[in-house]
Amino acid sequence: MTTTSGPTSPSDAPDAAGPEGTLRGHAGQLAVAAARAHGVETLFTLSGAHVFPMYDGAVTADPPMRLLDVRHEQTAAFAAEATGKLTRTPGLAVLTAGPGVTNGVSAIAQAQFAGSPMVVVGGRAPANRWGSGSLQELDQPPILASISKQARTLHTAGEVLGGMEDAFGAAGSSHRGPVFVDVPMDQFFDTAEGPRPTGARPAPIEPDGEAVVRIARLLAEARRPVVVLGTDVWADGAEVAALRLVEQAGLPAITNGMGRGVVPGGHRLLVTKARSAALGGADLVVVVGTPLDFRLGYGVFGGKDDTTPARVVHVADSPAQVSTHADLADSVSGDLTTVLDGLLAALERGNRPDWSTWVEELQGTVAAAVERDAALLSAEADPIHPARIYGELVPRLAEDSVVIGDGGDFVSFAGKYVEPKRPGGWLDPGPYGCLGAGLGAAIAARLARPSAQVVLLLGDGAAGFSLMDVDTLVRHNLPVVMVMGNNSAWGLEKGPMQMLYGYDVIADLAPRTAYDGVVKALGGAGETVTDPRQIGPALDRAFASGVPYLVNVITDVEAAYPRATFGI
Repeated sequence: MTTTSGPTSPSDAPDAAGPEGTLRGHAGQLAVAAARAHGVETLFTLSGAHVFPMYDGAVTADPPMRLLDVRHEQTAAFAAEATGKLTRTPGLAVLTAGPGVTNGVSAIAQAQFAGSPMVVVGGRAPANRWGSGSLQELDQPPILASISKQARTLHTAGEVLGGMEDAFGAAGSSHRGPVFVDVPMDQFFDTAEGPRPTGARPAPIEPDGEAVVRIARLLAEARRPVVVLGTDVWADGAEVAALRLVEQAGLPAITNGMGRGVVPGGHRLLVTKARSAALGGADLVVVVGTPLDFRLGYGVFGGKDDTTPARVVHVADSPAQVSTHADLADSVSGDLTTVLDGLLAALERGNRPDWSTWVEELQGTVAAAVERDAALLSAEADPIHPARIYGELVPRLAEDSVVIGDGGDFVSFAGKYVEPKRPGGWLDPGPYGCLGAGLGAAIAARLARPSAQVVLLLGDGAAGFSLMDVDTLVRHNLPVVMVMGNNSAWGLEKGPMQMLYGYDVIADLAPRTAYDGVVKALGGAGETVTDPRQIGPALDRAFASGVPYLVNVITDVEAAYPRATFGI
């Protein structure tokens, strides 16, 4: 890689003077070229002078790369994170130096916990002034190192092309996650040349075939097995293999995270609504593509009433993701399609187990849960029970809808009642539990799925983190239906504090705030709903509006989600 001092003019395009197979341009143009080679279509940002070369690189690219500017850097980073989840191609956020980068930290941490592929490019104070106290001079990689796969400075323009190639390759390979690079401002404007980026990624990890055979043997011996399918099944492109295993082997399945929809809602083998009975009564639980964290009882299933706990198998996309704290009967890591197809092939080579009695038992539990749910989903309570919102929303969701959760109690109800019909249509914060991700995810979803319904489920508390970015939806003509469960409280904290102390403090918000008025002021539309019979008509108006639309439903603060865990 060679470097030439001095900035190029804004009209200079990369490749202008380079020989065949070589790119030449300023570092921003080279960074954009590397991003495009890895499938990036949108650069999410909030304007900052430290990263102007990236904008020029996007504008002068052929064809130009879409620039989408937001009102808070966290939204740019959350949009890139959601883009990585939805498209399985790393998202790109470009954040100006100092506070621009630190404003993106929570989204980067969420990506690390959720395994979301994204690259964050930070501005950096100029190298030729380093140590002199120039504006926003901050050594950023050490801040990001603990919450990203890689965090480094590309110190010269000549390092940018190769450094960006490495960043995208790392972000998009197992186990996926965020990569951070920053570039000194003076070097960003400098010119360099180097090999045209290829967009190559490392080959998938080959799993241990003997471990796959052992796990298949455990399955064949089990009388009451359950498979849990998590986010990495989708991220690793293994959703077809997962459904094939479930259907052809007759395995009852529970889904979580972006694994939701891999087994379609309503499928006879989807037993998420019988989760407690399934995980409590299983003799073998095979967990695929999700950590054995608080959401899954830390990998301990059954064992109540002096019964024998279930044996546990952990299947992960890479060795470092295999649980080290749980007592495992076996484990395997690597390309998840290879693992799942290998399990099915091994089962088919032996005596096919018959789990029909166990499946019928769980189906009965599912049917009973559906019957119990019906009363809440149609409740006429005043104030409105949050479940009634889902009773109206779920029948209106198309098969290709993208549903985004940003909230505590209100979104917990969504997890109970919304069962996607297709994979890749559910977004939640994942195990990091970060509020404020919703507007960024909605922006990403509308761009990634332009013809789909995009529904953002907002708690009134969560809305306070990012509602200003409705302005971004309006400016960029991105219609999204927002549905708010407004209980005028931090519901996830109010109930537990009352349980612990008999009282609560700092858990209340202003009553019945007209958040739809905020959306209208920013150029969108919306309405407040206090009558459960008006929820459906309001949703119909929202879907038909063609603009960012908030249905602000006033709900009962006493109608808390019944939880089995507080996440510790």
